[in-house]
Amino acid sequence: MREIAGRLRAWNDAGTAYAVATVVSVGGSAPRRPGAAMAVASDGEVVGSVSGGCVEGAVYELCREALRTGEPARESFGYSDDDAFAVGLTCGGTIEVAVRPGPVPDAPLDAIAGGEPVAFVQALDGSGAAFTVRPGGFQGGTGRADLDRVVVGEARALLDTGRTGLVSVACDEDLEVFVQSFAPAPRLLVFGAIDHAAALARIGGFLGYRVTVCDARPVFATPARFPDADEVVADWPHRYLGGQAERGLLDGRTVVCVLTHDARFDVPLLEVALRLPMAYVGAMGSRRTHRERNARLRAAGLTEDELARLRSPIGLDLGARTPEETALSIAAEFVALRRGGTSAPLSRTRGPIHSVLPPDLAPAPMPLS
Repeated sequence: MREIAGRLRAWNDAGTAYAVATVVSVGGSAPRRPGAAMAVASDGEVVGSVSGGCVEGAVYELCREALRTGEPARESFGYSDDDAFAVGLTCGGTIEVAVRPGPVPDAPLDAIAGGEPVAFVQALDGSGAAFTVRPGGFQGGTGRADLDRVVVGEARALLDTGRTGLVSVACDEDLEVFVQSFAPAPRLLVFGAIDHAAALARIGGFLGYRVTVCDARPVFATPARFPDADEVVADWPHRYLGGQAERGLLDGRTVVCVLTHDARFDVPLLEVALRLPMAYVGAMGSRRTHRERNARLRAAGLTEDELARLRSPIGLDLGARTPEETALSIAAEFVALRRGGTSAPLSRTRGPIHSVLPPDLAPAPMPLS
């Protein structure tokens, strides 16, 4: 829903009636993930997508029917790969779509626009009940205080890790809710103000990360040299990272790329990074640099388990030569790690193309000890 939130807010302001279809579960080679959404306005305008085109026509009609009746609906589209093309779901797999007449409350739409953490919760029992859940409060509900407490607690648990999905409510076996989390963009922290950092900042922004470039040398750490970064910081890398951790600004989605390959910067920084529950920590350097750096980190007291988290030399073996190719190899590695990919060519693998593992199941943020 993030992609269509702005249009939904405009429809709310204009008093335009609309219905929203949201993917609530998928199986097999489904083209979109849970949370993908399409909205249809009363004048026939369509925004968003639930299937990349496979079943958009059928979902459009479901939305038109919800607008006509004012009733929510829930529909599954699931066909085998052999007959999918004939009926429209060309990729095979299954998707389940929940349709509800609008409007979506302004509160979650405004929070999404402002980059605030928020979860939008829909009850799938036909009641149309919905919640807007923030870390410190919530709006909406089912009309039952005991049930609302359980639903809000489940929603906050998913919001803490940026996860979206179906939840069966333990205290009411007839109630299932769909929790859609909108957390701030994951962070990509690039240490070392070199040409590879500029290329990595570009690809990080393209992938939806909030990118920070940090270097202890102010003459190199300038916004003019890194126009694609969201922020450029002149500070000692280990001090900056430690400060971010202490302020609770890192989480299990954070990616750290150390490009300095200078022991004065690398070792203190990696001492901090490898003790934090982040998604990825990688360091640039030759194999000789890697061996020497590991020896220094062991001498500094890091355990073998902590060292095992370090991706070094950084990146996948793509035969990269240029800064842009190197940035691609690095990004490919941390995407594969975050999403449970094998990094193998799809032509040589079997089974579902998309990982069935929920992404970003990492521990919650942890302050420095």
